[in-house]
Amino acid sequence: MATLVATPRSRALGFGIRAARKSRSLGVRELARLAEVSAQELSHWESGTRVPQIEQVALLLGALRLEPIERERLLELARNAREPNWLERTVPGISPAVSTYAEYERTATEMVNWEPFVVPGLLQTPGYAEAILTANRLPPGVVEQQVAVRLRKRELLTRRNPLVLKLFLGEEAFRRPIAGPAVLAEQFRWLLRAAQPRNITIRVVPAGAGYHPGLYGHFVIFDFAHLPSVVHIEHIRGSAHVYDGDHVAAYRAAADALSALALDEQESFAFIQGVITELE
Repeated sequence: MATLVATPRSRALGFGIRAARKSRSLGVRELARLAEVSAQELSHWESGTRVPQIEQVALLLGALRLEPIERERLLELARNAREPNWLERTVPGISPAVSTYAEYERTATEMVNWEPFVVPGLLQTPGYAEAILTANRLPPGVVEQQVAVRLRKRELLTRRNPLVLKLFLGEEAFRRPIAGPAVLAEQFRWLLRAAQPRNITIRVVPAGAGYHPGLYGHFVIFDFAHLPSVVHIEHIRGSAHVYDGDHVAAYRAAADALSALALDEQESFAFIQGVITELE
């Protein structure tokens, strides 16, 4: 029997199988019948809690009739699905790495996010997101597509069982002229409005806080109801996913250190309002 696991790769494989099945308008039972496996086993594979054998994945992909590029990507994930940590290269547009991250957001119960330099995508306004994506020299059509995706993801914060977001923002995120003053002021006003529900916490880490582990860079900790936590780290041309328990614990310790240095919620709101006043 397949090993019970829940690594980033196994979950990415499951996300890919699930997305391919839905793109073909197939139900779990229907695909299971075509691939000659049980519906329960297929559900485990899609959730990432069990890893299918490479031959079983090949049968699924044959039944789904995927394009060669996507077929090879999923087969590669299946070959290494039990690896706890992995790096996936990104490409312009809505890449597999972006869709995997979106699945982590969608299925997580809580998200701890440290952003030293920019407002994260989940809370970006259209103007702010467009400025960042345009600076990355993406084609206009791709920029428009990615802005729309970011706006749709806001539903995660307002759904029936909303994602709990604990965001730590570095002071530099409010000082860097990523866009014009009007766009920045709009973005920061949106932060104040977004933080009204109890499931969203925004705290500012002052530039004068001295050394802290967050200086090594951005990270996100995803917590799930019934699966181990995953840490996400971004690089210029890729994204790393960390699953090892000791590594996750180190990032939690870093988040605790940031919490100790950050302004409290009321102080953070006052700081953000002060920045808005300066921009206006």
